[in-house]
Amino acid sequence: MNPLLEVLQQGQSIWLDLLDRKMMDSGKLRSWIDDDGLRGITSNPAIFEKAISNSSDYDEDIASLAKNENNNEAIFFGLAVKDIQRATDIFQPIYEETEGLDGYVSLEVSPFLARDTNGTIAQARELWKKVDRKNVMIKIPGTKEGLPAIRKCISEGININVTLLFGIPRYKEVTEAFISGLEDRLDAGKSIDGIASVASFFLSRIDVMVDPMLEEKGLKDLKGEVAIASAKKAYQIYQEVFSRDRFKKLRKKGAKPQRVLWASTSVKDPSFRDVKYVEALIGPETVNTLPLDTLEAFRDHGKVANELTENTDHSDKVLHQLKEKGINIDKVTQDLEDEGIEKFNTPFDKLLKGIEAQKQKAVS
Repeated sequence: MNPLLEVLQQGQSIWLDLLDRKMMDSGKLRSWIDDDGLRGITSNPAIFEKAISNSSDYDEDIASLAKNENNNEAIFFGLAVKDIQRATDIFQPIYEETEGLDGYVSLEVSPFLARDTNGTIAQARELWKKVDRKNVMIKIPGTKEGLPAIRKCISEGININVTLLFGIPRYKEVTEAFISGLEDRLDAGKSIDGIASVASFFLSRIDVMVDPMLEEKGLKDLKGEVAIASAKKAYQIYQEVFSRDRFKKLRKKGAKPQRVLWASTSVKDPSFRDVKYVEALIGPETVNTLPLDTLEAFRDHGKVANELTENTDHSDKVLHQLKEKGINIDKVTQDLEDEGIEKFNTPFDKLLKGIEAQKQKAVS
């Protein structure tokens, strides 16, 4: 049996961390849905930058949009909204079949807004309205400034993918923002049964930053273990938070829990098994978004077992050993959040420059 379909049987949804017009035009996206059980898509500035810069698929639309719009960011979102609408329509049957659990396509607000609460809220509203599909998720970074934006958007009935999560303290704040947003909406006399959200944990980057520290501290045997230990801890918190009486009251009104989504699941260290972060975190009520290479590797040789709730004592021990050796994981994850904002800003800036170049070419 296809390992990707086996994962689905374990209660985990596989999403694809990729979106471009070629995969929709060629029918590949539909085949991944039909043959691999694909349940959703995530996109980000780097994905769109590659799609737009590495093909001529967008030239005509850029030229057309540039006739009435001079702002490169507005032109980009014009292109992105068109792609997202098309992808959400392809996933609409999945959305209906799963009663709103899956079938989502994510579109991110400008990374330049990562520290701007009001700007994030305004753009999330605008993108939600423009895409105009129930199965779109607007991605908002889980920064300190993003938290009130998440709460506000949830209260307005906007589906949110909280991105750029690395640390446990921030994750707890994100669950609080989500639940508070649902409560705000309920207090306003509005329905909460159609709202979906995921909290996206970035994994491999944690190990990239921590592994050299482990070597310095003589903890080589923990190499490649910290991200998985952190993820398992996050899942324990998920189970606790969404089984408490506070959320049970919301569940009775139709609320769905904010699932944990594993992101950045491609390995950065060539000495690791290429499907390491997929195999280690298979478990119910979760999502894993995979780059295409990782998806294909897992289809080829992935091993499926419910590992997420196994060896949690070992995970606790890993995190305890870090503390004992003076490695402050909370500081590491805050540094990763700050670095992550910059990592999204760079391709977005490159993307806008690429659109400017296409505009000039169209004019000439």
